[in-house]
Amino acid sequence: LLALLISWSLGAGWFPARYPELSTHTYAWMGVSVAVGVFFSIVFHEFSHSIVARYYGMPIRGITLFIFGGVAEMESEPPDPKAEFLMAIAGPISSFLLAAVLWGTSAIAQDGAWPQPVIGVLSTLAIINFTVAVFNLVPAFPLDGGRVLRAALWYWRRDLHEATFISSRIGRGFGTAMMILGVVAFVGGNLIGGMWWFLIGIFVRGAASSSYQQLVLKDLVEGQPVRRFMREEPVTVAPSLSIAEWVDEYVYRHHYKMYPVLDGARLLGCITVDSLQGIQRDDWSSRKVADLMESRSASNTVDAGMDTMALLTDILKPGGRSRFMVVEDDRLVGVIALKDLLEIISLKLQIESPGRGT
Repeated sequence: LLALLISWSLGAGWFPARYPELSTHTYAWMGVSVAVGVFFSIVFHEFSHSIVARYYGMPIRGITLFIFGGVAEMESEPPDPKAEFLMAIAGPISSFLLAAVLWGTSAIAQDGAWPQPVIGVLSTLAIINFTVAVFNLVPAFPLDGGRVLRAALWYWRRDLHEATFISSRIGRGFGTAMMILGVVAFVGGNLIGGMWWFLIGIFVRGAASSSYQQLVLKDLVEGQPVRRFMREEPVTVAPSLSIAEWVDEYVYRHHYKMYPVLDGARLLGCITVDSLQGIQRDDWSSRKVADLMESRSASNTVDAGMDTMALLTDILKPGGRSRFMVVEDDRLVGVIALKDLLEIISLKLQIESPGRGT
């Protein structure tokens, strides 16, 4: 979607305004070429972050691309302010370097009378890389400038949480300002520019909000066993219970989507609300929980001693479950759900946010 948006905005607006004598077909392939170049530039920018991060012992799981940038997915926070600063500044430096190379190549192309579309693509990529570098230097977390600010605050206050909180609040404000500017530009007739400003503002605001939450989440659950956050004495059902009784006496009463199925003290599996799909209501009285239950397996059961952060990583994967049965010594001891974890995190954010009154 982003590739199409870049190609369309350049092919329909940017290039026709600057090179009016070219054909529509030429504008189209110029837009596609720049889109490919933008993705390469962003990957180059993020690889620069990753190289510094790995030098300081911070493994990188992958790189996720977003509008006007990306995120290098670190497995841990930087060990100190110096590492944070060097890792953050590496991105803009790489984009400035790439912009200089592209400007130089564009100048050579003009002197050598290269085809105008080629010159247009090179100069546009140079402008974009320069813009990305400048934009990322804005001191609004999680932009690179915001990470530089966080490094300075971390060094000054000796508190990573407070530094992240302050820089992320600035990031949220910057994102909101960009969204407002986007709306103003859109209403004023600058449709493409307004759309871009608004989309980037949404991304910056959302990323700034989630960055501090992720730090709090990681500190809260990393290294902590699942048993600390599970709900003890979960509501269970017997395999002989009819579906009608299960729905009326358990689902409508307790409002859970998943229920462990026990035969005495033995855990057989679980039954979920999703299992009702395709089952006619008239058949609820004749069907049993045992008929629809999902057998106990590694996909729906976790050990009580499992690291909660590892479990949360699995939960947040696309298509991941949001509720698990917790066992210890082959016995059901509780249930853990994403909803419960989020409520705990929300309470911690509310209680422990820096600057909160005493």
